[in-house]
Amino acid sequence: MVAGSPGAAGHRSDDDLDGFTVPGRGRGLLDVLERRYLLKLLVRKELRVRYQGSFLGLLWSYVKPAVQFAVFYFALGVFLQQNEAVQDYAVYLFSGIVVINFFSETFGNATRAVTGNAALVKKIYLPRELFPVSSAWVAAVHFLPQLVILLLGTLVSGWRPTVWQLLSGVLGFVVVAVLATGLGLFFGSINVLFRDFENIVDLMLLVVTWTSPVLYQWSLVRQALPGWLWQVYQLNPVTSGVELFHYAFWYGATRPGAGPAATLPPHLLWHGALSLLIALVVLVVGQFTFRRLEGRFAQEL
Repeated sequence: MVAGSPGAAGHRSDDDLDGFTVPGRGRGLLDVLERRYLLKLLVRKELRVRYQGSFLGLLWSYVKPAVQFAVFYFALGVFLQQNEAVQDYAVYLFSGIVVINFFSETFGNATRAVTGNAALVKKIYLPRELFPVSSAWVAAVHFLPQLVILLLGTLVSGWRPTVWQLLSGVLGFVVVAVLATGLGLFFGSINVLFRDFENIVDLMLLVVTWTSPVLYQWSLVRQALPGWLWQVYQLNPVTSGVELFHYAFWYGATRPGAGPAATLPPHLLWHGALSLLIALVVLVVGQFTFRRLEGRFAQEL
């Protein structure tokens, strides 16, 4: 065909479309990786809005967990004498709470991320997954100050971690981060269609706090549950994340001869690996559901 003819002008090869995005062919979370600059902008925007007009700003992320840890230490550990039942109870409690706080903030904010950015969703095109993922990054920013306070508390308690304990802490964080992001993608997409899911997620977070070994020890659950249900309890990724943090930050400071209160659940690392696999499955399901429903976001919002 002669160049310049109508047939040649109407034909477009794939090479001619380089640099353009074909509608409906987004790559989900891979697009988020490619547009990291947009992710940084969204994270900065969320942090700026959250601390707008605040004198201390981001320093509140350090003040609040420090006061929280002091309250746990004196009110629960000293006054209620929980230290007699569990060594360094404040460290035990706080190492679980930082995991729950991170999970709750990521999951809760990711569920509201798309509806909270309705103006951007309706006006411009960008990977919609950026909104729940940015919520996870904001939660990670708030997680770091809590981790600093936890480290200070464990060092005062005589923390001497091993390499395996440090790696278990990393594994616990990854498990909870992947799970919360996957759930945020799933419920965040459905929440665009049915806003009741915001309240459902709030109830789920309340239940998670009490069904994870944060305020109590795993041995009490094992005594109360039959064997098969105990295994289900152990495979809960949030439970594994909490126990991995106990192993990383609390167990390394316990003294020999502390008794059963200073023991860990059996096969902890094995359950942690299985929990990571479960969290990855949740992430895949969440991404699939998000991709299936995102075409209706602009219309529903």
